[in-house]
Amino acid sequence: MDKVRAKKHLGQHFLTDKNIAKNIADSFIGEIDGYVLEIGPGMGVLTEHLLKKYTDKLYVVEIDRDSVAYLKDNYFDLTKNIIEGDFLKLDLQKYFTENIYIIGNFPYNISSQILFKAIENRDKVPQLVGMFQKEVAERIASNPGTKAYGILSVLLQTFYTVEYLFTVHEHVFSPPPKVKSAVIRIKRNNRDKLSCDEKLFFKIVKTSFNQRRKTLSNSLKPILLNLKSQDDIFKKRPEQLSVEQFIELTVLIENMLSENKNS
Repeated sequence: MDKVRAKKHLGQHFLTDKNIAKNIADSFIGEIDGYVLEIGPGMGVLTEHLLKKYTDKLYVVEIDRDSVAYLKDNYFDLTKNIIEGDFLKLDLQKYFTENIYIIGNFPYNISSQILFKAIENRDKVPQLVGMFQKEVAERIASNPGTKAYGILSVLLQTFYTVEYLFTVHEHVFSPPPKVKSAVIRIKRNNRDKLSCDEKLFFKIVKTSFNQRRKTLSNSLKPILLNLKSQDDIFKKRPEQLSVEQFIELTVLIENMLSENKNS
């Protein structure tokens, strides 16, 4: 099969620069104790470098039938490790018995969902290296007190250390996107469990940033209902809180809700 035509509805922008592909392939740190899973290999410019490094450890998941056919024609050694389907629907816990190191030039339209899936499977995903829209990469890596700091920043940094590795310009893709890209690495940190209810923590983070210009006492009304607290933390806006402060906030709200229920 000749070259694959990029499909707009799949958010495909094929990387053409082999040096950048090699830099991405070399971005995992430490020993790989498990499998490497590339998402959206397309025509295999990154796959080629990953095969040299990881050989039988490498799996790829690809939703595009044309790309799957191209990979089978051009990367015979990979054939048995090609998963044809949607990564977002793939049951990682059932499919892989060992750790999964995720990597890829991610389609922009599902890049955030890929990260949320990594968080859900964090016991199995020690590292992820990915190409993102530059703005999204900056958001993920941003610190409290910045405009870019938001839901993704907090939830990822709760369980992972985030590193912004390098910026990638438009002209190294076919077709070129309208924005710059960036590669980031996320590496699992030492936080196993939260000292609060995890579901409530996620809900508080998401709810507070949905109205990020408001103070927490206002943005969290759907959760607090009529409960009020004099604690100074409620006078802050969500972007002012670190991960640890969001955990403290969740513990505080848990206690408030529990006291209200028992009163």
